[in-house]
Amino acid sequence: MSTEEIRAILTICLLASYADGDKHDREREQIRQVAEGLAQDQQINLPGLYQEVLLRRVQLADVLPRLTSPQSRQLAYEMAVCVCEADGQTSAQEQVFLANLKQGLGQATTEFVAQADAIAAAPLAVGAAAALPEAVKAGQDAPHPNAVDELPTADAARRTGTLSVAEMDRKILNASIVNGAIELLPENLSTLAIIPLQMRMVYQVGQSYGYELDSGHIKDLLATLGVGLTSQYLEQAGRRLLSGILGKGMLGGLGRQAVSSGMSFASTYALGHVANQYYAGGRTLSTQMLRNAYQHVMADGKQLQTQYLPQMQEMSRGLNTAKIMQMVRGK
Repeated sequence: MSTEEIRAILTICLLASYADGDKHDREREQIRQVAEGLAQDQQINLPGLYQEVLLRRVQLADVLPRLTSPQSRQLAYEMAVCVCEADGQTSAQEQVFLANLKQGLGQATTEFVAQADAIAAAPLAVGAAAALPEAVKAGQDAPHPNAVDELPTADAARRTGTLSVAEMDRKILNASIVNGAIELLPENLSTLAIIPLQMRMVYQVGQSYGYELDSGHIKDLLATLGVGLTSQYLEQAGRRLLSGILGKGMLGGLGRQAVSSGMSFASTYALGHVANQYYAGGRTLSTQMLRNAYQHVMADGKQLQTQYLPQMQEMSRGLNTAKIMQMVRGK
């Protein structure tokens, strides 16, 4: 795939992220940060592409002719679908955008869209049979970030959960390893599945402290932490696209895999531990405390991901789209 085709795919993803015209300023800022963070190659210049899209200097019709190979056209459509589905719903404007994109590309992707819809609409609450694949053995100590424990919480607000500290740590680490393993897979649907699995983990953490949460609350919590759903998918997919295709000579083999899986492992790890402290503390932490804690634990997660990379790699070898669909649907 040529550099020009990669630029075109990323431009279409950015166009898709703004297709509904209703992005909150917070989400716009997160998308901008993703563009700057993924600026790995001057030929791609993702921050420049972001500015062109934001200022409406580029339209879909300008980009489509640059996709000359069947592979790039298929990939562009699939990534755009996932961008629009990332927040769990596709608006009317996004549906129009995808219809125009499909017409322009001539892609027959009904099955892919149906699968993406199923992942995005996955329920938060599922039965016991929906446990994630075992990654951390019971009785094995999981790391616990001390910075989270140090957050001040009124004693009167603190709750006792149904899981011990060790059990909660293992649960969060297990979810982090699973999501890191998923990001190693090449399919776009796999990357899309990371978000609902993270949301389900937060739901289960809250449930352990007596909170029955809905998706709106969890999305608000993630947004407060600086984890926008659309921007998170853009980061995951863009990082994998750039490092996997442009990484020859810069990131190879194990190194490329480590970079690919690192962000999903770290973000899941941070989400789990900060959510644990938030709900254990009776949801009394301020926005700034939550953000500071998230950034600190993210740093811990980035260091730990190398340690757990072999487990992610081993798990990824036993995963495929069908199994991930079952995990997300809770079957």
